[in-house]
Amino acid sequence: MPCGRPLELPISCLSTGGQGWLWGGCSDNVGFGEAISKQFVDALETGQDARAAMNLHNNEAGRKAVKGTMKRTCKCHGVSGSCTTQTCWLQLPEFREVGTYLKEKYHKALKVDLLQGVGNSAASRGAIAETFSSISKKELVHLEDSPDYCLENKTLGLLGTEGRECLKRGKALSRWEKRSCRRLCGDCGLAVEERRAEMVSSCNCKFHWCCAVRCEQCRKRVTKYFCIRKEKRERSGGGGATRKLKKKP
Repeated sequence: MPCGRPLELPISCLSTGGQGWLWGGCSDNVGFGEAISKQFVDALETGQDARAAMNLHNNEAGRKAVKGTMKRTCKCHGVSGSCTTQTCWLQLPEFREVGTYLKEKYHKALKVDLLQGVGNSAASRGAIAETFSSISKKELVHLEDSPDYCLENKTLGLLGTEGRECLKRGKALSRWEKRSCRRLCGDCGLAVEERRAEMVSSCNCKFHWCCAVRCEQCRKRVTKYFCIRKEKRERSGGGGATRKLKKKP
């Protein structure tokens, strides 16, 4: 990809001058990353069945998500802060921004139903290719419905969210972490139980010659939050339980 060429503009827009625009940079070389992705990620799909087609389609959707969320960054040039000329380039977005974009696509993913078989026969491969060619490469697809991650499913290795500890308060917590109780408990129809506990941990450790490290045992009162069934909370009256936590090494 030529240096500084914006992905969304035609060649005719790249010349200098004209409305005071000067394209320069270089833009982040997303084209090189795209090529490497195809060599390494797509190369893992050696089959020609529906699942391989789904994975290749979603790989391409991921690459388009990165390209589609790139931002134009500009720097002004001119006397006394005027912006008579701008140098602009395309910059890759933050990782979380791409993740948020893909999460929205995930919730709107299209389910693909194949009327013909999903084997490697010529008829099956033709049906698969025709089906996926009709779907926008920007959309994520799936063949089967996802399991309910709120519920325990030992067959699939899912533990569910009942009994899981979540985060609710704390100065060092991010906004995302403070919402964990809502995501783990509330979104799964569970209540949040507050438990007060005494945490015992090693502290004030000192090195003694030679050669041992000796620590004191410090006790600290902490509040923890867990996901429980609403009927359990009603039976317990919603009060917080007091427990003693194991010592930390």
